Amino acid sequence: MGHTMCSNARLRALHRGVRYVVQNEIRGDLVECGCARGGSAAFMALTLKELRAHRRLWLFDTFEGLPAPTQDDPDYNIAKLWTGGCAASVEEVQDFLTGLGVNNNVEFVSGLFQQSLPRSQVAEIALLHIDGDWYESVKACLEHLYDKVAPGGWIQLDDYGYWKGARRAVDEFLLKRGIRPHLEKVDYSGRVFRKTTESGTSDTPPQ
Repeated sequence: MGHTMCSNARLRALHRGVRYVVQNEIRGDLVECGCARGGSAAFMALTLKELRAHRRLWLFDTFEGLPAPTQDDPDYNIAKLWTGGCAASVEEVQDFLTGLGVNNNVEFVSGLFQQSLPRSQVAEIALLHIDGDWYESVKACLEHLYDKVAPGGWIQLDDYGYWKGARRAVDEFLLKRGIRPHLEKVDYSGRVFRKTTESGTSDTPPQ
């Protein structure tokens, strides 16, 4: 609990997602945007270890806490109170993963998503976990990474049901791109869907 704010349901969904992409040989790496103290990242890495699967895990974060939201976040007055929250340094997350024996094949990328994602070296994504909270952060994740998700890839949205800015960013992106996925409700906040074709249509993730 000291390393993640993800609920048990959202962690179980990530476990299901990692198992799915490995067992179905979905091409690509695992990418997490917003790793905070490394709890959900460690959980995914431990699942890879359990499956004896070798996939690169990319962790994108400011590693200085949550950035400030913008006026594009409908709940700005509440969201701004979280500025700087969920902070952990790269070294703290590295030490946590090392202590669990899952520090190999992990790439750390520091900075705001709007700046780090456009120049990232990620080529193809099997599982994309977006935990960016704010409108601009989630928007950047989708704009720069969605097209890199392989057909069959697993996309998990941590904040869709909680932060209005995150939901707005997702809804606007899907509408603009003409993508009509079934967003499976994981819990009050989390949603997950599977990208099944190159054009972006999707269906219900398998159980």
